[in-house]
Amino acid sequence: MIKYIVRQALSWLVRIFFAVNLTYFVASGFLNPASNYAGRFPPVQPAQIQQILKPYNLSTDDPLLLRWWRWLTGIILHWNWGYSPTGDFVNGQIGYRAGISAQLMLIATILAFAIGIALGLYQASHQYKVGDRIWQVVSIIGLNTSIIVVALVVVFAAIQLNQAMGFRVFYVTGAASPGISGFLPVLADKVQHLILPTICLIFITFPSYAMLQRSLLLDNISADYVRTARAKGLRLPVAIRRHALRTSMIPVMVSLAFSIPGIFTGAVLTESIFAWNGMGNYLVSTIGNNDINGATAVAAFAALMTAIGAVLSDIFVVWLDPRVRVS
Repeated sequence: MIKYIVRQALSWLVRIFFAVNLTYFVASGFLNPASNYAGRFPPVQPAQIQQILKPYNLSTDDPLLLRWWRWLTGIILHWNWGYSPTGDFVNGQIGYRAGISAQLMLIATILAFAIGIALGLYQASHQYKVGDRIWQVVSIIGLNTSIIVVALVVVFAAIQLNQAMGFRVFYVTGAASPGISGFLPVLADKVQHLILPTICLIFITFPSYAMLQRSLLLDNISADYVRTARAKGLRLPVAIRRHALRTSMIPVMVSLAFSIPGIFTGAVLTESIFAWNGMGNYLVSTIGNNDINGATAVAAFAALMTAIGAVLSDIFVVWLDPRVRVS
């Protein structure tokens, strides 16, 4: 298993290397950092613009291949992913914003996964009963409702509750309040900022896990090992929980593993609505600001997370199903 993981990791590193370099050339072809200075008053002359961009390795006075080589050697030798047209250090932006997105997305993903598994188990154990029907309707609504609509409803309810309580229970925007110190006050402030976007993300995410888990469990109910367990006297819910759940969780765990890129690259709309300066917002800003280095770094980070998810999915499969062996 260790040899397989190492081999897969090396394979993914090769793919990431070529994909990231291709992204750099594509970004260089479509993004023009000099356009950030267009329309300024007093006007900035083209020669002045190129002089401003030159220290950031973004000046088109230098050939593209030369700029690419400087960028690549900077990464390999110094792990320096470059600078934005405004002088922001890309490494610092990625590190900070990935942490912000992880705070939001990691908690929401774990809760959505746990709720989805529990509901899928409940629905499969109570197939076609009232509870199963109700949760099917809720899941369908969650799958087909835009995050924008969910956020509007949640924010409206939170504002009404804040007004009814007479003090601020929930914060609508931002990841933290300035000037807060002390462990408990900081923790409470984080929770107050996290609750609303987390609720929105859970509502649109858990239905996919729940419906997939329900479908897989229902498929496995007729399997020989489940029928044998029932023939020995186990009730259906117990037989499903003890015998069918482990095998049925394999595709769900694979789906969870491949959601890792989304955890760290963030949810663009959710971060925009709730003003979280995470990776989702950063991706949008890099494109809007013609930030070649920033956009390439985001793509590289997403590719790395995808590779980690792919390797974890293999580990989950072997862990959940001992019959699977990796040669």
